[in-house]
Amino acid sequence: MNPQTPIPSEATLHAVDYWQVIKNRYGVILLTLLLVFMTAAVITYVMPKKYESTAVVEVKAPSPGLTVLGRENTELSTGAVSAQFFATQFEVIKSRNVLSKVSDQLELPNRWGYDKESVLMILKGIVDAQNRRGTDLIDIKVRHTNKEDARDIADEVAKAYYTYRTEDEKNQSDAQLKELSRLVQDQEDKVEEKRKLLTNIVRTKGIILTGQESLYGAAINEDDRGAVSARETANKLEQEKIQIESQIQTLLKYDSDQLLTYAAGLNLPENIIKALYPQYLELQRTISTLKTQGLGARHPLVLAKNQELGNMKRQLDEGVASLKDTLRAQLALAEGNLAKFKVLSDEKTGEALERSIDSTDYLQAKNDLEGAQDMLKAMKTKYVSEKAQVRMTSNFVKVHESPVIAPGPVSPNVTLNLILGAVVGLVFGVGIAFFLEYLDTSVKTLEDVERYLQVPVLAVVPKDVGVLHKQSGMSPDAEAYRILRTNIEFNRKNPEDNAITVVSGGAGEGKSTTLVNLAYICAQGGYTTLMIDADLRRPRLHTFFDINNSVGLTNYLTTELMLEDVILQTPVDNLYFMPSGILPADAAGILNSRRMSELIQDVKQRFDLVLVDSPPILGVSDASVLASEVDLTMIVVQHRKLPRNMLMRVKRAVEDVGGHVIGVVLNNVDVRSDSQYQYYTSYYTYYAPAESQPVSHQPAAAAQSSSAPPARPQAQAQGQKDSELY
Repeated sequence: MNPQTPIPSEATLHAVDYWQVIKNRYGVILLTLLLVFMTAAVITYVMPKKYESTAVVEVKAPSPGLTVLGRENTELSTGAVSAQFFATQFEVIKSRNVLSKVSDQLELPNRWGYDKESVLMILKGIVDAQNRRGTDLIDIKVRHTNKEDARDIADEVAKAYYTYRTEDEKNQSDAQLKELSRLVQDQEDKVEEKRKLLTNIVRTKGIILTGQESLYGAAINEDDRGAVSARETANKLEQEKIQIESQIQTLLKYDSDQLLTYAAGLNLPENIIKALYPQYLELQRTISTLKTQGLGARHPLVLAKNQELGNMKRQLDEGVASLKDTLRAQLALAEGNLAKFKVLSDEKTGEALERSIDSTDYLQAKNDLEGAQDMLKAMKTKYVSEKAQVRMTSNFVKVHESPVIAPGPVSPNVTLNLILGAVVGLVFGVGIAFFLEYLDTSVKTLEDVERYLQVPVLAVVPKDVGVLHKQSGMSPDAEAYRILRTNIEFNRKNPEDNAITVVSGGAGEGKSTTLVNLAYICAQGGYTTLMIDADLRRPRLHTFFDINNSVGLTNYLTTELMLEDVILQTPVDNLYFMPSGILPADAAGILNSRRMSELIQDVKQRFDLVLVDSPPILGVSDASVLASEVDLTMIVVQHRKLPRNMLMRVKRAVEDVGGHVIGVVLNNVDVRSDSQYQYYTSYYTYYAPAESQPVSHQPAAAAQSSSAPPARPQAQAQGQKDSELY
């Protein structure tokens, strides 16, 4: 499997872990829940009862017509009231002005015995206003311990708000009308000033309007037409002058034939060339025809025609010269006329420009006057309409429901407070449970043991398991110790390592009970088992069998007693017991002796299993001495008691003296609440022995007078043991 592949049930396991924490600490959760719930109940009981009265009023926005310059309020003219408007009215209802009217009207300082400032603070705290969604209605709610006071205050708040709002709207309207009246007067003054300005322009400029006004509003008179005519005449003369100059330049440029052709085309008075030139050309064609007919140059007819052609040529030349003189005379005349009309045109144009400027000033003043008059008319109309509207009665606040005396208290809400107390208590309880779980560093799971100690968990012993040899019949509790016996057998590397000491970190972890029950199960399985009570501080093994411990281990170690004198046979077959004996002053010194080592080696040869009980290893040094003497050490850890760092110190104390930890027994596990251990003890659900075999008990006196300890187990016992293991 890819190590990076997530476990599919990881989220489920986490959820189970959370539920496990709740199950383990349900007592803390229930206690916290009960405390918070009771606190909520007590607080609810001692809280004063409050009664609520409500007045329902309808609130309208100010009229959009009450404006200074006739510009409508776009927010209010639509007929819709914004959320900001209602929020503002809520603050107005709880304002000092409104509440002061309520205090004065009801004489609350005398009624309650407080000064006015204190009364206003109380009113501000008990008065509340809320808008009904989708309507213009406001609920004015008052909560007070006195139901009559609640009703009276709610009623007076509605009336005071109505009065305040009406006076405020009237004051605003009067102020606006006054401002509008002042603006109307200012506008009248402006109209009068503009009228005087227009009159002054007409008088000083001498403007007399004749004819109809043009597109731009200016009038056209005869003087202006003369200026336009003079400008047009000057332009015409200018064109004629240019034309004559062009004709003269052309006449000077052409030779005789071209000159005659061009001159014949000029449309000028007394232009004989225009009439002679065609005749001249016709005569040339005639001479050419005669020559074509064979007549010579000396022929009388040809000579006559040539002479006639010469006379005509002279007349044409004289005509061209006369035409040039005529053009020069016309040019001089045109230049003179042009100069004269230019002067006239400039004079007319200047006069027209002056009249145009005067007309522009006049039109500007006239337009300003008309605009001011229109504004004044509109303002007067607005003023009249506003004044009429102010005189009309406008109900901006209307009371729809008057407050009544509340039939019962509305606060405190017992049901809600108790539910909240239960919820808060449950949340706090769960939080405290998880916080305690976070702070708890004790051993909780098998993984904790194996992670920190690097040794296996040999068995999980359920909570409240009693002493097995005192129970009648076969008990399901014994199965945990059978598992322990099997795991010990398979976890010891050497079969000869049969001396095991049972240690724990502290007192009360079930070390002695675990040793007695394990010894009993091993004896039932055919093992000849010896229990040695080496806890020379607080011995307890003898109490499980009701045996006197006055003679035992300490007597053997300090005297010359034989082993048979200190080992007793218990009422259980194959189970033997060596009591602690008289408690010595130096227990560690007695245990750390050569005779103790010889004792361990001797009993290892005589018994299949030797179980040595010891005091807590972290309290005294006795357990460390025993761990160094025996083959193996088994640590008993009470579930959710010993912190992890202390458990690690237990293992280190054993290893520091050369001992070997075979494993850990997780004792006193509440399998009902810790569901993760249920599959370790699932035999409780189906374990049912085929038949009950009661354990035979011998009297204590018989146990004390039992025979000597047995030798090394026989083959039959070994066979019975192996069959029990497998």
